[in-house]
Amino acid sequence: MKFQRQAKILDLIDQFEIETQEELSEHLRDLGYTTTQATVSRDIKELRLIKILSSTTGKYRYAVATSEVENSFTNRLRNIFKECVTEISYAQNMVVIKTLPGLGQAAAMAIDAMRDKRVIGTLGGDDTVFIVMRDESVASQFCSEAQKTLL
Repeated sequence: MKFQRQAKILDLIDQFEIETQEELSEHLRDLGYTTTQATVSRDIKELRLIKILSSTTGKYRYAVATSEVENSFTNRLRNIFKECVTEISYAQNMVVIKTLPGLGQAAAMAIDAMRDKRVIGTLGGDDTVFIVMRDESVASQFCSEAQKTLL
């Protein structure tokens, strides 16, 4: 549940200009997540979210710290992968990731949040993530990096 909630938080701050923890909690509640302010605060800390000045409204909003990306697999993605991925394989430019039941969408959202230029798109199901990559060589590279994450 934690990883799904955190993946949803990343999705929400990408879609909306969220200024406060209370506002983030409201969005989560609207999606069926019952969380306390303390839980949201911990999630923000674990995801290493920062507040940046919005270019459209002039107010501060939550965003992912760009300095956090040390390579193509961030710490949060490593955690999600370690907890839920059971198998990774590729064929040509397509990658298929098998997860524990109910965690496919969380893994897909984590991959989307990476904003990796090699990824064209993801599709997350209950226990499977389908990823279209730019070409076969980057699919192979992505799988190698992901498999190292699981070790």
